[in-house]
Order: sequence, then C-alpha cells, then structure tokens
Amino acid sequence: MKLVKNDLIEAFSLYEERALMHRRFKHGDILPLLENIRSAGHLAVTEIGQSSEGRSICRLQYGQGPTKILLWSQMHGDEPTATMALFDLFNFFGGKDDGFDAYRNEIASKLTLYFIPMLNPDGTERFQRRTAMDVDMNRDARATATVEGALLKEQAMLLKPDFAFNLHNQNNYYNIPGTNTPVAISLLAPAYDYARNINATRADAMRVIVGINKILQEVVPDAVAKYDDEHTPRGFGDNFQKWGVRTVLIESGAYVGDSEKMMVRKCNFVALLKAFEEIADQSFEQYSITDYDTIPFNDEKLHDVLLRNLTIEQDGAQIVVDIAIRQNEKTIGSDYCVVGVVEDIGDLQDFYGYLDLDVSRLKFIPAKKYDNALLINQLDHNLIQGLLRKGIATVHIKDCETAGKLHHFPINIVSSENFLSEKLPKLGSMANFFIGTDEDIRYAIINGYVLDLAVASQDLNYKNCVY
Repeated sequence: MKLVKNDLIEAFSLYEERALMHRRFKHGDILPLLENIRSAGHLAVTEIGQSSEGRSICRLQYGQGPTKILLWSQMHGDEPTATMALFDLFNFFGGKDDGFDAYRNEIASKLTLYFIPMLNPDGTERFQRRTAMDVDMNRDARATATVEGALLKEQAMLLKPDFAFNLHNQNNYYNIPGTNTPVAISLLAPAYDYARNINATRADAMRVIVGINKILQEVVPDAVAKYDDEHTPRGFGDNFQKWGVRTVLIESGAYVGDSEKMMVRKCNFVALLKAFEEIADQSFEQYSITDYDTIPFNDEKLHDVLLRNLTIEQDGAQIVVDIAIRQNEKTIGSDYCVVGVVEDIGDLQDFYGYLDLDVSRLKFIPAKKYDNALLINQLDHNLIQGLLRKGIATVHIKDCETAGKLHHFPINIVSSENFLSEKLPKLGSMANFFIGTDEDIRYAIINGYVLDLAVASQDLNYKNCVY
C-alpha cells in the first residue's frame, strides 16, 4: 500500500509512545520500553555495547529484506526528539489488524531496519550535547576516541548499510529565509568532501530527501529547510557518505507552541515511514536532485522575544533601538529553568521573534528590587501584580532554604541580596526591565518573559529559579 498523509497521521495517533511525552527523559525511562519490545518479539533487541559510564546501548532490528538501513538518534544527549519518534515507530511495527499490515509486510520483506536509539545515554542523563568524557561524538568519526563513537563506526562496518539516517535536533532559532516561520525539520545529504561533489551515493540521498520534503510539505507547509552542507571531516554523516552509505541527516527544529517537540516528533515519524516506503519500492529514484536544490537553506534570524522601536534614555539623550531576547535553558537537577538574556541591541528589522512586539513611543524603565524581605507563602498573584505595576522585578525571600530552587512565579526571587537588573540594557545581561511611559508601566520583562500588565491573567509557563 502507498501511505498518504492521512494514513501517516492516523498511524502516529495510534502508536505514539505515551510514556515519552516530555523531552527530558533519561536512559532509565527507555529501559522498560525496550524490555516490553523484547518480550513482545516484534523487533529483535540486542545490547551492542555500553557507554563510558556503563549504560546499555541497544540495537533494534525489524525485517529481513535485502536493503539495509541504519538509523541512530541522540548521539547528542540533549537532542531527544527523534528518540521519541523511534519508539513510536517500534510501536507501529508491533501493530497488526489496523489497516497497515500490507505496509509492514512490504517493509519487512524488502528492508532490514536497524535502529540505535539513544547512542549517548551519559549525555542524555545530564541533558548535555557531549558525552560523559566531554567529547562531541559527532566530531569523533575519524578518531573514534569515545566508546560510543567507536561503537557506531563498528556497527557501520559490521552491518554495511545501504542507507543511513542520522537523527538530531537543531536550535529553535532557525527560520525559513525571509519569513518568521521556524524550521520544523531540516534535511541534508552530507557532503563527503570539501568541494561538495555529488556522486551516485550522495545523489540517492538527495532523492530520498526530496520525497521526505514532499510529504512534510503536506504536514508542515513551508516549514522545511536544508541544513548547512559545509563538509565536516570529523562528522559521522559526512563519513558515512564517504563510506558509500546513502546518508540522510534529519534535524528536528521548532514549531510554534511546541516546547516539548510533539509536533516535530510527529514529523519525524511521518518522514521516516514515507522514506522507508520509497526506499522499499525504489520510488525515490523518480525524483530529481534539482528538486533538492529548491529546498531553502536554514536562516538563523529568530529570537524568543523581539522588542521593536524601544526608546532608551541616558544623560538626557534618547535613542530608539530593537532588543532581542533569548530564553536559554539551564539544567537544574532533573529539571530546568529559563535564563532570559539580552541577545542583541540595535537595528534588528531583518530579524524575527516568536513574540514580536512593537513598543514605539514607549521607553525602557530600569527594574527595582522590593525593599522588604518576604516569606514565600506571602507571594500570590495579586501581590506580584501590584509589585510589577510599581516597577519591582525582584523580591528577597527570607525563608528560602537554598538558591537554585525552581519556581513558577512571574517575578525574580532571590535568597540573598542579589539584584538581577541593569540600569540600561546590556548584551548578555539578564532580561529584567519594564517598558512604559513616565505615567504608566505597560510591560514587565521578567527573566526574558513578557507580561502585558494591561491583561489581568496570562497563561505563561514560567520556568524560573531562586538566585
């Protein structure tokens, strides 16, 4: 059967792995899922090695066909989206009597699929890019200094796959050129040399990508781009291509309102099922590599917040500038907080914001700290709103046991005499200030979040910590 968009969306809704609904899961969270798959027997599960800290790394196999495909995810520990999608695929391949049996039979008879989910479990444990040894595994294909990198290369030499899918996440700030649309998925047939030549291997990878782009345009129209194709001699994708494996890079990007990457996860599921189908029946060969060239490259002009035309006063003089804010994530134990920082100041008319706000005729107002120390149970919505309307962005809590405690209040909380604001916006400083007129404050910028004080209630998912 040939799967169309509605089939693929239906399959995802049936088989989404509900145990993985937040992106900061750990190695321990997937172990029971792997054991369930092993027990069910619809995919073979084999431990192929361990990380440097002794966490198991498994390979799953589906099908016995002549064409071999190797997929791996989370070689960067803080890039979990494709791992979620792989477990959705494992559920799908374990299904039956749902209208998709003909597809499964086709795939199983023509392809052998090998999956290595969570190749960097130590990095995943810390939600960091690099391994426990602080090596970027995707820059270790040549030296294979890491046990995890050596394991991936060993699998490539052992399995000799015909196709490879290198599954990653890219940052949230890539956009489709000339638009404020975030890139949901970016694709790449990595270059195997500095000249970026196209041989038969790379050309086939490009054709597979054309097919993926075609189906994704139906799911996330005008939200697909190409990743930078500069040759990286240390990179695994580049080396797989050099080793004669048709290699496709899939970078999970961003989608508005999708902080946990559930929509982008669905895109991975759809893209991979369609790619398997077109490799199995060789229909990818119909595509032209000139269609690959029409996919735009990523641009990187998005910010979390872009404040336009803000007036800043200093020593009696005024300037009007744009201010960009990034809401960076900082890991706190098994959770995280946001650290909102001023990313850029100046003429930013060619840039975009997830929140893009024109504040013409309003001015920058430095934030103040509340004079009196409070108890944590004194904080409530009405008190905080009152403080914000007075230009107060920071309160000292005298009964807070330790810094680093997470909270969800729309105000800065400090456990000492810290003050988190500047008299003027400064690059790299925490984004804590107000915007308004001499008579009235309209917006509070608290740790990079924007609160419209003219709106009584705002549903913002604050992720702050005590300083």
